[in-house]
Amino acid sequence: MRISALKPAAAYPSARAALFDKCARYTVPDEIQAAGVYNYFRVLESGQDPIVRMGDRELVMLGSNNYLGLTSHPKIKERAAAAVRKYGSGCAGSRFLNGTLDIHVQLEERLAAFMRKPACITFSTGFLANLGVIGTVPGKGDAIYLDRQDHACIYDGARLAIGAEVRKFRHNDPGDLVRQLALHQEKDRHGKLLVVDGVFSMEGDIAPIPAYADICSEWGVALMIDDAHGVGVLGASGRGTAEHFGLEERTDIIMGTFSKSLAAVGGFIVGDEDVVKYIKHRARALIFTAAPPPASVAAVLAALDIIDAEPERRAKLWDNTAFMMTGLRAIGFNCGDSQTPVIPVIVGEDYLAFKMASRLDEEGVFVNAVVSPACAPGRALIRTSYMATHERHHLTRALEAFQKVGRELGIVP
Repeated sequence: MRISALKPAAAYPSARAALFDKCARYTVPDEIQAAGVYNYFRVLESGQDPIVRMGDRELVMLGSNNYLGLTSHPKIKERAAAAVRKYGSGCAGSRFLNGTLDIHVQLEERLAAFMRKPACITFSTGFLANLGVIGTVPGKGDAIYLDRQDHACIYDGARLAIGAEVRKFRHNDPGDLVRQLALHQEKDRHGKLLVVDGVFSMEGDIAPIPAYADICSEWGVALMIDDAHGVGVLGASGRGTAEHFGLEERTDIIMGTFSKSLAAVGGFIVGDEDVVKYIKHRARALIFTAAPPPASVAAVLAALDIIDAEPERRAKLWDNTAFMMTGLRAIGFNCGDSQTPVIPVIVGEDYLAFKMASRLDEEGVFVNAVVSPACAPGRALIRTSYMATHERHHLTRALEAFQKVGRELGIVP
């Protein structure tokens, strides 16, 4: 029988249309562009420095996660270049098979020591790290408890945990977590995992880890912190939220990324040796993807050296953060409950956030507009974030632009 005879000729075009029609109907980006306030996929022609170049314009960068200002550090660039000269540009395979280099092992040993945990495994991105852990360790009969404002990759990882129940509690609300645990205590007779961001990436608030640690001890729950925005920033040594609260020993798994303070791309988790061994051999997000490239691995090793040697960078970062928080609030902006170098300017409606970001761009300040569903409806915001390498004149220039645009749009008096 010919293959063509099996083809449902009449049904095929309509099935194809059904698949792709949604793409044609998705006009939100076109509408934003038509309104002249589209702020996504802007093209930079320079590094993630306090001043960035876009075409023939220079803008103060208040939209980068380069908290310690290390992405352009000469030592990091040289270590990355040396790794490319030695190992090439990529690993051409997964860590599980041919892609493990000696510097991968060195980095994992260094990260485990730095984070004061027995073992570490690295991933190609922070997103994959959360998919790998949350989608692998909990299974049938287990329960995963998530803050409603946890990062998208935490929720995506939970969706991959086949057979596990996902329970959501109110943002930064230990009481609601206890309510959920009590409500489901008869059903949750297997393993339980609580996953929270240490620092919430949109509004810069810190999770109440001390309360969660006590709850986990009382209810027999494992605690995992996604510390993408905490490592390098919080804690006396820059080890993140658990160190900030003195609760490293009571935190079972800590996840971090390389794409913020560590000046590269990739992710990692640290925890007990048995847990890491299980993830190394079972996580599809590790086994079936390429290994982190040599340049990124070498860059992170260099970044850890600098974090240890130059604690004054964190001090400068926090000084810049305090200056901007004081300045923005003095102008009259609502900066929420931020306690970190991520400072939101809450404006309300989505269009107003887009408009403000566009006007700030015109005034020479690069910021990020955050709208629903990345934030609650009616709580759209301008996300700003700060670097150790910002100088006072950069920040003063930014405050002047914020005041001008805020008054123009009727957001501040």
